[in-house]
Amino acid sequence: MDPGPPPREIACFVRVAEHLSFSRAAAALGMTQPAVSQAVARLERTLGIRLFERTSREVALSDEGKVLLPYAEAMLEHAAAFATEAARLAEPAGQPIRLAYCPLVGALAARVVRRLADRSPAIDVELRRAGWNAATAELARGGAAAAFMSTPFPGGVAMTARFHVPVTHVAVPARSRLATATRLGLDQLPSVLLPRLRPPGSVWHALAARLRSPAVVGDLDDLPAALDLVAAGRGLLAAPHLLVETVRRPDVHFVPIDAGDLRMTYGLVWSPEQASAEVMALVQAARQILRVP
Repeated sequence: MDPGPPPREIACFVRVAEHLSFSRAAAALGMTQPAVSQAVARLERTLGIRLFERTSREVALSDEGKVLLPYAEAMLEHAAAFATEAARLAEPAGQPIRLAYCPLVGALAARVVRRLADRSPAIDVELRRAGWNAATAELARGGAAAAFMSTPFPGGVAMTARFHVPVTHVAVPARSRLATATRLGLDQLPSVLLPRLRPPGSVWHALAARLRSPAVVGDLDDLPAALDLVAAGRGLLAAPHLLVETVRRPDVHFVPIDAGDLRMTYGLVWSPEQASAEVMALVQAARQILRVP
């Protein structure tokens, strides 16, 4: 199979045709004028036609040169595209950054992922559903580069995009007599579910101090899943408004409560040791979505 003329000779032909001058074409190519003239002459001998009409004063494309010029330009464009794509393929594939997130703020995590996927170059983010305990463990062992999680934030991490979610309702079994109430006070709530671990600064620590009869369970990392305990009659659940807005279950009813300033505080945290350019782009995306200055 005939490979055809060398690309360098094709490039010389195109540049001379563009400038209608061997000296200006040589300057554009970073070559000497004799080298360009020799390359064009070799190409003409290979093709068996004259590409230019030369006089002592000017250079003009021949009729044959005019016909072949678009093909030559297309060859150079395809060669450049080939080289660019080959270089891209030769680069090692970037590993996705892992973002752990509390199930309650999954919609926010999804928006961050979409924003990073739409940027150029795109950043691949792997989502990992994780409550407070799981997210803390993921950050500590490097399994996640960043996490959307509630307070208290673990030590040794950077934090931004803090936002608050007020506790506005209590989840009760649909068949409970409390389900018909229009509003309840904290002192009216029997057996409110609380996790065994309630670190200071957490909403559970603040809630425990105001309750009359808490019902302690092992873990409440996943609030939507905790509604199963409510439906089974294991206890009531203090519900932030995000949970009320996003979950609909026939076996659970949400009743407004007077909880004062009780609220859950969330933020995006990340390990300084994993603060790559991709992670900082994720941080910026979260700040933009939440309109953090």
